[in-house]
Amino acid sequence: MANTVNYATQFERELKQKYKRESLTADLTTEKITFVNANTVKIPYIEMGGFKDHGRNGGFNRQDVKNNFMTKTLAHDRDVEFFVDSMDVNESNLALAAANITNTFEEEHAIPEEDCYRISKLYSDYTGLGKTADETALTVTNILEKYDTYMEELDEAEVPLEGRLLYVTPTVEKLIKNAEEVKKVFSLNAGGNGFMRAVRNIDDVQIKKIPSARMKTAYDFTDGCESGVSAKQINMLLVHPKSVLACDKHSYIKLWAPGTHTQGDGYLYQLRKYWDLFVIDTRVDGIKINTTATN
Repeated sequence: MANTVNYATQFERELKQKYKRESLTADLTTEKITFVNANTVKIPYIEMGGFKDHGRNGGFNRQDVKNNFMTKTLAHDRDVEFFVDSMDVNESNLALAAANITNTFEEEHAIPEEDCYRISKLYSDYTGLGKTADETALTVTNILEKYDTYMEELDEAEVPLEGRLLYVTPTVEKLIKNAEEVKKVFSLNAGGNGFMRAVRNIDDVQIKKIPSARMKTAYDFTDGCESGVSAKQINMLLVHPKSVLACDKHSYIKLWAPGTHTQGDGYLYQLRKYWDLFVIDTRVDGIKINTTATN
């Protein structure tokens, strides 16, 4: 599709762009990742035996200890290029300058795609490791009971309580706010001139509301990011960040001014980002997912 400039805005400093929310899965990002080559991450884990009864005639019970590695290969390598004619930049009063192009692309494409990819990849890895998403229909009556069940299962798997995150769609957040137990808390805390109904955490677990469009089980990344044909809605996702490895390998942004390239009289804008997310095999029990039922 050819580049199109809205010349009606040529006297404005910036084009008015629809604002998209910032990345909502940033809390899953893993810091200090070590790559063994261009696209491979090796995750160490240890296997060892436990105690045995001590014999008082001397000696110890020797057990094996194995230092193993899981190997994960990055696959989500994305790029885009735009050509903006010199006169388009001039006549739109710098509205298509580098800062504006970058800001607009990040807000409207890159950030939403990062959330979509991470959520859907988490789901595909989760099911790929033999887990099944819960398809219970959530209501104001059962939402907190279902949450308590998920929390209990994480507790039994000895997943740390501190740091757990609960990702929900706006619909599920509404169910939580209208659950009878929560409404009673609201009623007890009501007072003054205002009444705040926001639910930001449950049992010290932070609630992260994500638009439904970014909470699908699958996406089509052929051109941008679109919901997959067979995608189901993810309603609720309870996860401990230590159960996943989310890494950014490479990021590249470049604006080539006219005369610094051979592709025409204009500005050439290039962006590349290479990233991925993996569920750590031995920590998959730190994840619980609720989706719509399979059709």
